Amino acid sequence: MIMGPFLIGIYVFVLAIFVGVEIITKIPPTLHTPLMSGANAVSGITIVGALSAAKYADTEISSLLGLFAIILATINVVGGFLVTNRMLGMFGRKKK
Repeated sequence: MIMGPFLIGIYVFVLAIFVGVEIITKIPPTLHTPLMSGANAVSGITIVGALSAAKYADTEISSLLGLFAIILATINVVGGFLVTNRMLGMFGRKKK
């Protein structure tokens, strides 16, 4: 049964999409930016895991998927830091 693990992965992916959409739609807009700050830590962990996957990959496709994961997680971390910095700047003191 070669498709067993693949189908389980697809099921988990689809369920994660549904859970993510439900969680995001239930959160008030005022909490989105603080939650993004917390998500930066998770994306940092994703970068470490993707680096490991890319380094120890057995096949070319695994290495490319690891590289793709590194790129996406890095974009997420940088974007999150930029948004958090902008949010914190709104609460800072105004210069005269």
